[in-house]
Amino acid sequence: MGNQMIPKTADWIRRFTPGVQRWVHYLLSGLMWSAVGIMLCSMAASWLCVPPPGTAVALAAAGLLLALGIYRFGFSRIAAKNLRRISEMQGNVCVFAFQEWKSYLIVIFMITLGRTLRLSPFPKTALAVLYIGIGGGLFFSSLASYRAAAGFFREK
Repeated sequence: MGNQMIPKTADWIRRFTPGVQRWVHYLLSGLMWSAVGIMLCSMAASWLCVPPPGTAVALAAAGLLLALGIYRFGFSRIAAKNLRRISEMQGNVCVFAFQEWKSYLIVIFMITLGRTLRLSPFPKTALAVLYIGIGGGLFFSSLASYRAAAGFFREK
């Protein structure tokens, strides 16, 4: 009797699992990376309104160079790995699977670290360079997800 309950329970749970096609996973992945990247860059921009314009431009340029490095040597590789994993999905898969479950733990850590840095005495102008670097790297990496979503429709 107990063994019969397990399949019924699994079927019941599956009915409430919001499964979507691969292209939705590509799109959600890109949207999340873009949204976080834009948010971080926006925060940095607000901090760069304080210093003189020449200093602000130099700090923004340093942040952009950092963003290109973070994109090239870090986030682009993570995004490619994530896109490979999504491309292997068959049928409709849970909507939250656009990232590995371990990535959600990293997101929680990064949010905590960001909040800690913002509340620290660390100068906001220096944080702006870091935020542009990470935010820009995330945004640049999100473009691969949009290309993959578009490619999904070109295949058909």
